[in-house]
Amino acid sequence: MRSVSSEHPVRYLRSRARQVQIQRGDAAALRQFIALLRRQGMVPVEKIPQRRLNPVEHTAHDFECYLRNERALAEATIINYVPFICRFLADRFGHGPIMLSHLTAGDVVRFVQRQSPRLHLKRAKLLTTALRSFLHFARYRGDITSDLAAAVPTVANWSMTSIPRAIPADAIRRLLASINRRTALGRRDYAILLLLARLGLRAGEVAFLELDDIDWNSGRVSIRGKGGQRHTLPLPADVGEAIAAYLRHGRPRSNSRRVFLRSKAPIRGFLDQRAVGSLVRNTLAHAGINAPTRGAHQFRHAVATQMLRHGASLTEIGEVLRHRSAQTTMIYAKVDIDSLRTLALLWPGGAR
Repeated sequence: MRSVSSEHPVRYLRSRARQVQIQRGDAAALRQFIALLRRQGMVPVEKIPQRRLNPVEHTAHDFECYLRNERALAEATIINYVPFICRFLADRFGHGPIMLSHLTAGDVVRFVQRQSPRLHLKRAKLLTTALRSFLHFARYRGDITSDLAAAVPTVANWSMTSIPRAIPADAIRRLLASINRRTALGRRDYAILLLLARLGLRAGEVAFLELDDIDWNSGRVSIRGKGGQRHTLPLPADVGEAIAAYLRHGRPRSNSRRVFLRSKAPIRGFLDQRAVGSLVRNTLAHAGINAPTRGAHQFRHAVATQMLRHGASLTEIGEVLRHRSAQTTMIYAKVDIDSLRTLALLWPGGAR
């Protein structure tokens, strides 16, 4: 047992594959089993030499540390920014050394012009924001002297060109009804989906919700919003009951203070908002529901749409969804088609 190393699972799976088909998750299960043996001291901790970062990874790592330590940005933002910068550096410098002092405005413009047509508008705007942030970092560190961030092109954008794609109320009901709440996993998923559907929370707000954020006596929940801001919201009775059912009869034993935990080892809270998005995507597919999108944000749009159709003002919607800008809420004015029709003038000459 003392001689077990990370090479043994590889050799075992290679040998086993000659007799039976390897199933998805076998390799991960073996890694987790050996990690458990190491924690219990049955297998010695293996000293694995740290992989040397290539030039692109090294610069991207420095940028990531800057975003986290100097700018104190949210992990979700960092996760979104860094891949764009890796792509930019690889595009300009390839596998060679990263000479940021050699960057020109033309390099920046050409990269954006090549990349933006391949991306959705929101992703293209995120790319330019990440690039400006990186070029500010490079100037802050003294790698460049000119303000190349000013050379980043603005992605064409017409305000409120699209209507928010909200999942219909009937689809939400069918989705919730499809979940098997007799299982621990079902209780967890049901509670998560109710938080999305009733409170319009963002995926990250659900993923990072902690036990201490829920005040059971007052029936309120404290949400960590964008920029680390705290917002307190009423906890609807059905949502509270769903969370309580999961905590009592579904949540694994853990020292983690997160409300929602992974169902498989290692038992811990979700790493980021992508886990909630994946849960939504898989649940929709399992229920056979053809939703407007595959992500969690459509529930947020659904809350705003239902509020608007029940007579809520845009100001009230912005307060519930915790929008930092009134402009963000304005897009929902396009959703209330019935109200807009009452303002439309009849076409001269009548209908044709």
